[in-house]
Amino acid sequence: MRKPRTIYSSLQIQQLNKRFLRTQYLALPERAELAATLGLTQTQVKIWFQNRRSKVKKEMKHGPN
Repeated sequence: MRKPRTIYSSLQIQQLNKRFLRTQYLALPERAELAATLGLTQTQVKIWFQNRRSKVKKEMKHGPN
């Protein structure tokens, strides 16, 4: 059975985007620290970064629309 979709708060998204602008890849200790700070699991942070990188790649290929 699938796990329900994670709903991120606006504060969590803001902090994730801020960190993503600094670096698109997190080392394990950075991921653990960010997850603890935001009250998320490391897996949630990892997946968010994977999805964000995919979104950036797609936008660069097809434009912002």
